[in-house]
Amino acid sequence: MTVQLKLNQTLTLKIKRLGINGEGLAYYKRLIVFVKGALPNETVIVKITKTTPRYAEAEMIRIKQASPDRVIPPCPVYEECGGCQLQHLAYAKQLDFKTDLLRQALEKYRPNGYKHYQLKQAIGMENPWHYRNKAQFQLRKNPKSNKVEAGLYQADSHQLVPITDCFVQEPVTQAVVNTVSQLLTKYEIPIYNERKNSGILRTLMVRVGIETNEAQLVLISRTKKIPRINALIREIHQRCPEIVSIMQNIQDKKTSLIMGEETIHLWGKNSISEKINQVAFELSPRAFFQLNPTQTKILYQEAIKALDATNDKTIVDAYCGVGTIGLSLANQVREVRGMDIIPQAIEDAKKNAKKLGITNTHYEKGTAEELLPKWLKEGFAPDVIIVDPPRTGLDDKLLQTIIQQPSQQMVYISCNVSTLARDLVSLSKIYQVDYLQSVDMFPQTARCEVVVKLSKKE
Repeated sequence: MTVQLKLNQTLTLKIKRLGINGEGLAYYKRLIVFVKGALPNETVIVKITKTTPRYAEAEMIRIKQASPDRVIPPCPVYEECGGCQLQHLAYAKQLDFKTDLLRQALEKYRPNGYKHYQLKQAIGMENPWHYRNKAQFQLRKNPKSNKVEAGLYQADSHQLVPITDCFVQEPVTQAVVNTVSQLLTKYEIPIYNERKNSGILRTLMVRVGIETNEAQLVLISRTKKIPRINALIREIHQRCPEIVSIMQNIQDKKTSLIMGEETIHLWGKNSISEKINQVAFELSPRAFFQLNPTQTKILYQEAIKALDATNDKTIVDAYCGVGTIGLSLANQVREVRGMDIIPQAIEDAKKNAKKLGITNTHYEKGTAEELLPKWLKEGFAPDVIIVDPPRTGLDDKLLQTIIQQPSQQMVYISCNVSTLARDLVSLSKIYQVDYLQSVDMFPQTARCEVVVKLSKKE
């Protein structure tokens, strides 16, 4: 029988390993206790903050014996912000953790033959800081200073932590956020108040092309009308010459979704340019694009390596976005077909292909689970299916379609090891799992991307 701990109870625990969110994991009389900020092999004194029959959560009071892998986080708001989870762990050990994270997920879901899968060591960054090419910072008006502040919500709350120097953001994105926040104060732009559902401007989104130095600013608002918008745009243009595009997105619903359906062009270009592995892309505000361009090059190189590209192969690029993966390998294969549910992403993919002079691609709006069966009925049977799904993993209908009519090869790019391991339970019945290669796209966080090479069983 497991023990039930009491709230505010104090314990001394030995941390065994890190859990999926980067928290320390210990056992007290067989009950799992999660301790935020603790590291493996540390002895810590904790206070219980949550109890359930299956697990408990605790906050650290004091470290009795520190890990040699513990480092001092450079970010002053690291513990408040919640955007990063691993700044207190030496980077080499973060990479070990990300390989172990994958191992833990496989042990939980136990896909066929998982004990014999080849787990390659995670590929890290030379400089694991200032890598994010996109900032999405919430806005609030500080009632004391009367100034507009931009930042991120604390974990599990809507308490804003103002951020003026994020250690994982590209410096350009942070500089733009800081300048625009000052101008929102100057022009007295009404800032959205979530509690009262009043005000106008909710969020600033800034994306920068690392190879092109072009920046796009998106003002996300509750209503279409923004007072003094022309004067604001003029001064943004003067103060931030790197901005080549200013857009407005309308999010009028009370929702956790940052962007709404309607986007308005305010000034400059409709999109910005970026390059990955010498392939140029146009990015509109709602188009998905990887957040770490330096590691994206490596991720796509690993994907191309996994599919053994030859000029007679046909490829389906499910969840294609603006065509980044498919266009990166189009000149090495016979045909690439891609699909996405966001119309603007498909338009961008078509424009990107045309701009690059690539004629062997076909992009269509719709879900992979709708379009793949349609293409199969029309006689298009791909040699390789590449999937790069959201964190929720593969849609069940798509999974069933792939299992019923499998391609000879499959490459699965995952941003969530749990849903990957779950999907491999089904896929491993049809496919042999050749290897799994982790790529650290998000240093200082508990997230990791994985490229999986799968070959159809004979």
